[in-house]
Amino acid sequence: MNTEKVEGKFDQVAGKIKQNVGEAVGNQKLANSGVADQVKGAAKETWGNAKDAAAVANDDARARAEVKGEDYKARAEDTAHNMREKIANTAHNVKESVSEKLDNFKREHRS
Repeated sequence: MNTEKVEGKFDQVAGKIKQNVGEAVGNQKLANSGVADQVKGAAKETWGNAKDAAAVANDDARARAEVKGEDYKARAEDTAHNMREKIANTAHNVKESVSEKLDNFKREHRS
């Protein structure tokens, strides 16, 4: 388990505790901060999972390249590039989706 995954899990637990304490004492700022910590932790954990998956794919491609020859090296690099692009696009799409939902929420509560 890499450090991002561990830190992410810790941030999520600490955020949940902070949220619960904030709600229990009626401190909305503290509760909101706890939710933000949970989101940050989830993002860190997801990044750690992505790094693990990329490492596995890289190791697998490298092992194949050593067995089969140099043509696999180029394919492995293409595969790694494609995986990075998919991860970056997914992260961007999640960010956009969450931002849109938050904007809608704010508009609904300003009315």
